[in-house]
Amino acid sequence: MALESRITQEEIKKEPEKPIDREKTCPLLLRVFTTNSGRHHRGDEFARGNVPSSELQIYTWMDATLKELTSLVKEVYPEARKKGTHFSFAIVYPDPRVKMYKLKEIGSTLSGRKGPDDVLTLQSQRFQIGDYLDIAITPPNRAPPLGPRMRPF
Repeated sequence: MALESRITQEEIKKEPEKPIDREKTCPLLLRVFTTNSGRHHRGDEFARGNVPSSELQIYTWMDATLKELTSLVKEVYPEARKKGTHFSFAIVYPDPRVKMYKLKEIGSTLSGRKGPDDVLTLQSQRFQIGDYLDIAITPPNRAPPLGPRMRPF
């Protein structure tokens, strides 16, 4: 007789994340790639050991929130400090089945405003050490590009 787990995906998501003691836990190196065009890099730009030139290296922990990462990026890019600047986050990870890198959008933040994605952490979005983070920055005077599910009609 086989036993089956009855834990649903919703129950897994409801489990609280284990707090990370930043005094005792060594930070990880997060390789962040940014664009000022409002669009993410393409997966093929990470192929064969190549990476885009706009790299930031951030030492952080798995419990870092998107808002925390936004503030670190704003320290480096003064033009991104303007109120209304849109930051769109995506995890770039290798897909061993097709031997390519894929992007998974995980959330967005808006400079100067609170939003629902501000509290999302790398850990909650299943970021794994070795993945990259891609941030598409859109200045406040330009609307963010329409996503595949957002149509103007």
